[in-house]
Amino acid sequence: MNSQLLSPDPNCVESSGPHPKADPCVFVVFGAAGDLTKRLLIPAIYNLIEANLLSENFAIIGIARADKDSEQFRKDLTEDLGKYATRAVAPEKWEKIKNNIHYIQGNFDDQHIYQKLAEKLPEVDKAVDAKGNVLFYLATGADYFASIVHRLAEAGLTQEVDGKWRRVIVEKPFGEDLQSAKALNASLLSSLQESQIYRIDHYLGKETVQNILVFRFANGLIEPLWNNRYIDHVQITVSEVVGVENRGNFYDNAGALRDMVPNHLLQLLTMTAIEPPTSFAADSVRNEKAKVLQCLRPIEGDDIVLHAVRGQYGAGKIKGESVSGYRQSQKVRPDSNTETYVAMKFNIENWRWAGVPFYIRTGKALPQKRSEIVVTFKKAPISLFQQADCSNVRSNQVIINIQPEEGISISLDAKIPGPNIAISPVKMTFDYKQYFGQAVNTGYETLLYDCMIGDATLFQRGDTAELGWQAIDNVLDYWKHSRQKDFPNYAAGSSGPKASDDLLSRDGRYWKSLS
Repeated sequence: MNSQLLSPDPNCVESSGPHPKADPCVFVVFGAAGDLTKRLLIPAIYNLIEANLLSENFAIIGIARADKDSEQFRKDLTEDLGKYATRAVAPEKWEKIKNNIHYIQGNFDDQHIYQKLAEKLPEVDKAVDAKGNVLFYLATGADYFASIVHRLAEAGLTQEVDGKWRRVIVEKPFGEDLQSAKALNASLLSSLQESQIYRIDHYLGKETVQNILVFRFANGLIEPLWNNRYIDHVQITVSEVVGVENRGNFYDNAGALRDMVPNHLLQLLTMTAIEPPTSFAADSVRNEKAKVLQCLRPIEGDDIVLHAVRGQYGAGKIKGESVSGYRQSQKVRPDSNTETYVAMKFNIENWRWAGVPFYIRTGKALPQKRSEIVVTFKKAPISLFQQADCSNVRSNQVIINIQPEEGISISLDAKIPGPNIAISPVKMTFDYKQYFGQAVNTGYETLLYDCMIGDATLFQRGDTAELGWQAIDNVLDYWKHSRQKDFPNYAAGSSGPKASDDLLSRDGRYWKSLS
């Protein structure tokens, strides 16, 4: 894990020195003509070039169904980079890699393209001296993951010999429920070693997410308080302003629970709740994350109704603009029962967190785009202030902002200037961009770099992927067989369904406002 990979603090007194360049390799992208490649992967590769972190011994082979040749593929990627790069593109730097970009046209289920790839790889490897290392990126639909890996293995392309590595990056979703996640893992492991599989979650590439561990374990002020003696509850929010847009075909078969909870939200939960690892080595960190998921109390029986809320947005207004309801979206069934909003209450049954609820929520067509973790501390006794105006006394909070801004703020209570004792909440805020001068990145730079150097810390292991599904499997099954009769139950532009507020108000708590 490489925090501050692309934007080291020039004012930092202590420095670990420059990061080494990534290993030489050939980067093979299945689904190379898709949005993920042009909008995120290629800009991320360029940013690694700018940061002097990409090996000069590097080449790209794109594989897709689109009818084009290598020359056209290079031209398309150059145009796409001009549109989607997160910084100004220096033509001379892009030219260095542009000539080492190649393309193979074909269907992913056609064995001939794997034979073509087996013939092309040695040629490309020799041209750039990639040392026989290959990174396969499956930027495809999840239905292709197992078959692509199986065919790569059949073609002898996944074998690691003489110190040459072969690694495969798999995009989410890692299955669509517990049973399918187990089947996918079994299929992948029939062709690969676990050490070759990198299950990517781009949320974990964000600096603030990585900084959670540093914030907790490097600060003697914080770690002693990070437990049930001092913390009242934790809220994790991933809200989106946009609706389903043109993803209706996918989204109506997935829904917010499958799309967001077993990966993004539970990964944030584990990063917030893990015990101190023995080191930042991949296995050490991932072992502790697995332990947190193992300690999640199953949501089952009557608790499903009490601890799991679903919502679907109807027509409304967002930032003054009229928005149609989910059921009116393209390729969405007019009577769809798919949820676009989820709120859940989890309990972690271990020594540190017993009695501290973790509330999570995610949804579309909400007032703001925001990803944050809010840690609310127990109130201090206020008997000292009985004669004072303490109506504004609030619980202290640590707010970890992940997007759109990245940073950390701490809310405290302070005395208002004047002759009387009157109290008001104040904030102390740290902003990543302001302090470090951080360049805008795609979120994939650190993850690609880590994969190229063999650091799996920020990637999900097979057991944690399954544990994530296990945490929600009962809810998935219940919702599948019980129709929500009040859909749509929140207006676009509102903060979600009333049942979500009730989830916290029953416990005497309330969500941090999204307004």
